[in-house]
Order: sequence, then C-alpha cells, then structure tokens
Amino acid sequence: MTQFDFINSGLRTIEIEAEAVAALRERVGEPFARGCTYLLNCRGRIIVTGMGKSGHIGKKIAATLASTGTPAFFVHPGEASHGDLGMVTREDVVLAISYSGNSDEIVTLLPLLKRLGIPIVSLTGKARSPLAEMADANLDISVANEACPLALAPTASTTASLVMGDALAIALLEARGFTAEDFAFSHPGGTLGRKLLLRVTDIMHTGAAIPRVSRDAPLAQALLEMTEKGFGMTTVVDENNTLEGVYTDGDLRRSVGQGIHLTGTAVGDLMTRNPKTIRDNTLAAEGLKIMEDLKITALVVVDDHNQPQGILHMHDILRAGII
Repeated sequence: MTQFDFINSGLRTIEIEAEAVAALRERVGEPFARGCTYLLNCRGRIIVTGMGKSGHIGKKIAATLASTGTPAFFVHPGEASHGDLGMVTREDVVLAISYSGNSDEIVTLLPLLKRLGIPIVSLTGKARSPLAEMADANLDISVANEACPLALAPTASTTASLVMGDALAIALLEARGFTAEDFAFSHPGGTLGRKLLLRVTDIMHTGAAIPRVSRDAPLAQALLEMTEKGFGMTTVVDENNTLEGVYTDGDLRRSVGQGIHLTGTAVGDLMTRNPKTIRDNTLAAEGLKIMEDLKITALVVVDDHNQPQGILHMHDILRAGII
C-alpha cells in the first residue's frame, strides 16, 4: 500500500475553504444590511432552519445568535411540516439555509410563511432558486469548489454558511450594544460568566469571621486573632471601627526577626498603614488581579466610612472557579 500524502490533502482543503470565506467579502452589501435589519427589528425570535449539513450549521448559528443577544432557536424543516410550525409566530423572522435553495422540506414551508407575513432571510448558493427568490433578503454563500474532490460532501459551502451566520450575529451584537456583562448572563455556568458576574459581596467573609483588633492591642493578641480567623492577617481599627491598617504574617515574621516583644508592643506601632482595600460591589475577578499584582492573599472589604465589611481571600476566589 503506497503512502498517502495526508499533509497536502489537508492543506488543499484549508486553501479551498479559505478562498470560499475570502469570497464572502464581496457579498456583504445591501442584501446583508437588509437581512440584518429584518433580524434586528424582529419582535419575536429568529427561527433558523435547514436540512442535512445546513441544519447542523443552522443549529450553531441559532446558538450563536441566542448567546449574543438575539433570541433564536432551530426548527427542523421536516418536523415543521408535521406540527413544529406551531412554534413560529407572526412576530418571528425565519433564517433559512439551503445551498441549492431547493430543499423540498424548506420550499414546502415558504407559502405558509408568506401567508403569515413572516420575513424570510435566506442563505443560498443559487440566486435563481425558489428559496432565494421568495426570500425578503438572500445572502449569497456560493463557492467555486467544494473541498470534497467528488463535489458531493458539503465542505467549503458549509464553512461559508457558518461564517456568514457569524457575520450576521456579530453585526447584530454590535448594533444592539451588547456588552460582556450581557454575554455573561447568557453563560452563568461557565468560567467567563463567573468572572463577569461574581462580585466580592458574593464570596467575602463577614461579621464575626473578620479578624479585628484595636491599634493598642499587644502583638500577642493580634497573633491569636490571626490564628483563630485563619486569613494570615488581621485588621487594625480605631474606637469607631474605622480601618487604620492591617497586620499580616509577613509583618509578624519581620517583627520576630527584629526581636520585638510580643506582649510589650502595640500592634498599631507595627501595622501596615493605608492598606489596599476593595468595595463589596467590585467584581471578584478584579479582586483577584489586585491580589496577584500586590502578591498578597487577602483584601479588606470596606464601606463608605472605611469600616471593614468583610475579608476577601484568594482561597474564596479559587473555590468560586474564577481562575
């Protein structure tokens, strides 16, 4: 058996598909803008449909639209003819994908969609096809060649469909002013969602868990407080519970190295004054960055009066899955 040149075969496929994508640049014109306008003005949802490989691409496009601020879902055109058309309302817009523009299952639906007055945006490779001609906006996804040497398996054409779908989704995202926080609300279970949604108040330690000593307390008392609360530090406050400083494990090591007496020295004399603090409505991810930049493991959370509200520890951020 002769050795097959897998590398050249793979490179040929990539080159053909790259050319198909590059050719789309000339097709993003007035029909694209018109299609975007229909989708943007949709008061219901975008109904994406397609058969076979176009259906698989349609599912991905629907998912991308939904996660970027444009409510959408996929309806199989074959199932639509057997009851699922009931999912479609007069407030919706249909995004239909068919390279031939002649898929029986989709063409069957067109008169019904027109009767309902539902706008149709199509992605086809044939401008003179039933779907393209009945669509309110047809986007050209034709390709010069499929990567499949038999010209049977959809390859370059499905890639072109996917890229055009992404172009629609991102154009709509930008038109809506969709933000990273909006995106996070669609992805609350992922790492990105946690980074963009989780705030310090959600994970900080409060109340009796906050290590706290007065500035006149001896170092020995500060050490006991640090040991009991387990954050490797303690806040130092005045008589009004206003934060004056912090005393940390690092400060303790320096104190011991200098031979300072633990019971005869007040913690206020050795504390770190004006420590870095954070507010409770700050994103936890921002707290993580502060700790990484300063090479510390805990931050004091303060209120408008600079009184300790809580402690944010690196371990809390790790447990929350921010990293």
